[in-house]
Amino acid sequence: MADLPPDSDTSDGSNPDTGVRRHRGPVAGAPRWVKVFGIIAIVLVLLFVISHLAGGGMGGHTP
Repeated sequence: MADLPPDSDTSDGSNPDTGVRRHRGPVAGAPRWVKVFGIIAIVLVLLFVISHLAGGGMGGHTP
């Protein structure tokens, strides 16, 4: 059986000599639900900050 060249890989992407997997490029980004949740959270925080800056804030906390 012939020796494999050092840059060849097996079907699972690992080097047969070292067992180390080769880099396959960037992984997919965050799932869509995480992005949507993040956008909603940012919008709620911005509404809260704008409400406080406008004086509407938490009305029961002023003396």
